[in-house]
Amino acid sequence: MRVHYFQHVSFENPGSIQHWVESRGHSSSTTQFFHDDALPKIEDVDFLIILGGPMGVYDEKLFPWLVKEKDFISEAIRQKKKVLGICLGAQLIASALGARVYPNAQKEIGWFPLKVFPDVDSSNPFKNIPRQFTAFHWHGDTFDLPAGVRLIAESEACKHQAFIFGEHVLGLQFHLEVMQVNVELLIQNCGNELREALYIQTAEQIRGLKKEYEIVNSHMHQILEQFSSSI
Repeated sequence: MRVHYFQHVSFENPGSIQHWVESRGHSSSTTQFFHDDALPKIEDVDFLIILGGPMGVYDEKLFPWLVKEKDFISEAIRQKKKVLGICLGAQLIASALGARVYPNAQKEIGWFPLKVFPDVDSSNPFKNIPRQFTAFHWHGDTFDLPAGVRLIAESEACKHQAFIFGEHVLGLQFHLEVMQVNVELLIQNCGNELREALYIQTAEQIRGLKKEYEIVNSHMHQILEQFSSSI
């Protein structure tokens, strides 16, 4: 399987996803938009993974490459490629499916619980995931649910946390791919957002939950295994 990443900033990388890719013998390639890389040929991609970033879906004037990225995502969805979006990536998918993306009432940054809805069938990538678990979050935007998608998970701060479209498109507003180094990079590069608020933890609180990494990475790998099984 040919996995391709869309990477928006140097400090948000695939994390533990790449461990899963390598362990399964899949190949991987990356478009790094911050280096102005060219887009791949869509026929060379089996599984598109869209990573996070601090910019907004609506920031085309600041980041003109967002226009061609959204066009590519739309075409990948149309061609029924497997498409996974994480944080900004989920927002880009929602936008590509015609939904509005906008600032949420609250930013959600840190380790907070997720509720997974119980109506998961055999094709749902969350079918083997606990109905409630703690995930890592770093987002300020949310989105309306696109037509035809099924909502999978929510949190207290953000109602639209995970969705699936058909059996080939999955959006995750939260991060299960992060390892300790990934979170440290986020703190170093986006620590100005760690201001006192209801759903924003301090850097010390975020760094304190070291036991969660193994759990969320295991969930990420289970989701990837289930989601990619039909490729």
